[in-house]
Amino acid sequence: MTGSRARAVVLTAPGLDPPPQLADLEDDLELDVVDADGLASALGGAQVLFLWDFFSPAVQDAWDAADALEWIHVAAAGVDSLLFPALVRSPVTVTNAQGVFDRPIAEFVLASVLAHAKRLHESRELQRQHVWQHRETALLAGQRVMVIGTGGIGRATVHLLRAVGCEVRAVGRRAVPDDPELGEVVASSSLAEHVGWADHVVNAAPLTPSTTGLLDAAVFAAMRPSAHVVNIGRGASVVQEDLLAALREGRLGGASLDVLEEEPPPPGSPVWDTPGLVLSAHLSGDVVGWRDTLADQFVANARRFLAGAPLSGVVDKDLGYVPRSPAGQVAV
Repeated sequence: MTGSRARAVVLTAPGLDPPPQLADLEDDLELDVVDADGLASALGGAQVLFLWDFFSPAVQDAWDAADALEWIHVAAAGVDSLLFPALVRSPVTVTNAQGVFDRPIAEFVLASVLAHAKRLHESRELQRQHVWQHRETALLAGQRVMVIGTGGIGRATVHLLRAVGCEVRAVGRRAVPDDPELGEVVASSSLAEHVGWADHVVNAAPLTPSTTGLLDAAVFAAMRPSAHVVNIGRGASVVQEDLLAALREGRLGGASLDVLEEEPPPPGSPVWDTPGLVLSAHLSGDVVGWRDTLADQFVANARRFLAGAPLSGVVDKDLGYVPRSPAGQVAV
């Protein structure tokens, strides 16, 4: 974008203040801060939409008012809630928070795997019951981990788990015989054929048609009875009832879920009390300062937009994520 002063709409929500970093753009961008109720009236004539309220469904409802929109930036890694058909067909560029959450989520996965191997959740429960009970725990080095998802989060997770001595295999949209970083990548369509190899199965995939319901009864049946499932991707990638049944029947060793299809789960949901299931409140990437990092990323990308330079983290709207080049680097 070059020439006259552009307009940008910032979508927030009640109680969610816009980031102070936006003040750095006020000389170059006319900024309108609105919530979902005001989005349609603000979008007319705007070239930029910044989804600070990144899970809001309001864009689809206001889409007919977007008569000049060129670029939408989502302050999140996942964009599945945004990619409705009219937007996908449009020439509007979508970017996401590519890279911001890679290391934080990889560390959360490592913590989940370690907590399971070292039986830390059991120790906390025994302490609560005032029970002193000696037990043996597993050595993490040498354990096998299958990581579903070959984007930045999946790759950071693979690297970190390998650094502590785990043997790791990756699963992607298509099979790759020799990825420069990951080695052999298994196609997700054949997951059930390979998942029995793993002690831990980590879902780090974006939500797309091919990953919706990917971990289902057939995949759980193919896992080792001692296997541990970690989901930090999207709740809809796991068929929840199939997972709960496998846990209740002792066909899985445990599950650590940071995401669910319904968040938060209702008070009567079985996920609260299913044995072997550990929940966290969709926080795996939210380290101290994460919102500042997201805001700084948007400001940097806005300066690229204003200068007419290529944007960082451009989403392939048909695929639903930021693709990687053949060399393994994120395309920008």
